[in-house]
Amino acid sequence: MTATGCRPRGELEIVWGQFSARRINRLALAAIFALVCVALTADFIAADLPVVLRFQGNLYWFANMVTPAELRIYDNQMLRAAMQADDWALVPLVPWGYNTHDLAHVLAPPSAAHWFGTDASGRDVLARIIHGTRVSLFVGTMSMIVLVAVGVFFGTIAGYFERSIDTVLMRSVEIVHSIPTILLLVTILAVLAPQGFTAVWVMTLVIGLVRWTDVARLLRGEILRVKALDYIQAARAQGASDLRIILRHILPNASNPVLVSATFALASGILLEGALSFLGFGIPDDMASWGGLLNAVRGNVQAWWLAVFPGAAVFSTVTAFNVLGEGIRDATDPRLRV
Repeated sequence: MTATGCRPRGELEIVWGQFSARRINRLALAAIFALVCVALTADFIAADLPVVLRFQGNLYWFANMVTPAELRIYDNQMLRAAMQADDWALVPLVPWGYNTHDLAHVLAPPSAAHWFGTDASGRDVLARIIHGTRVSLFVGTMSMIVLVAVGVFFGTIAGYFERSIDTVLMRSVEIVHSIPTILLLVTILAVLAPQGFTAVWVMTLVIGLVRWTDVARLLRGEILRVKALDYIQAARAQGASDLRIILRHILPNASNPVLVSATFALASGILLEGALSFLGFGIPDDMASWGGLLNAVRGNVQAWWLAVFPGAAVFSTVTAFNVLGEGIRDATDPRLRV
């Protein structure tokens, strides 16, 4: 307790106070939370079968996720036509699956039946955007985890041990940094031609294994500063091992730039996925993808809804993560604290 009787604020409380003081940071955090919720509950928001269904004397739970054999010939519209007086259903907000074809409404503009219109195969655009949130966040998050892990490993070694190790690693960083990510991804995806979710994993790993250089350079510079401080010299004088010094003293005090870089890297991963899918080298067409919807515009330029709604999803998501990164950067900078 202090002399005034108030408990001193911890570092996390100070950072959160600085971060939440700006309304735009709170809005970005709320938007990201909403996106995560949509990704986790996509099957309950948009599906071609009810969540709960009583049909022909049987009660079906979560038919939208685990489709019973006797319901595989139905979708929400066919069930509605076949239901009797004592049948009922709890239908998702968007009663279309991301691969459900409504052949009566092909390339249809927004309407009461399809709020965001349909694509050239009669698939509901809103349903594909909702399920595409999973792919975009997965690619962004997993590529970020890969690049942070690789960047922290090499950045720590280069910054702590210096000399010849530092020279070799930094030259390697410059070589990797010079590789054009999109061209490399296009080449690998064209050669391997992965199918299904394998394409997502290949894209995620390549993005992470190419974009780690920024994290490595940021962390190296921070470690060079931190390891010259007195408490590091004291730990070394007390006989602490290099591993203990790195894990207990250096990384916890040099990780702020990594956290900020990670949020920007996540946004960059989402943009790369959208760009590759737009070029036709990304997520397969049978999987929902924001970039895949944008790719459909190239052959249907009159279908403005295929560009506006997926483009807005990409723009708002990337903007939210960029604002989050800037907010974290400002909140963790002691020079900007009031």
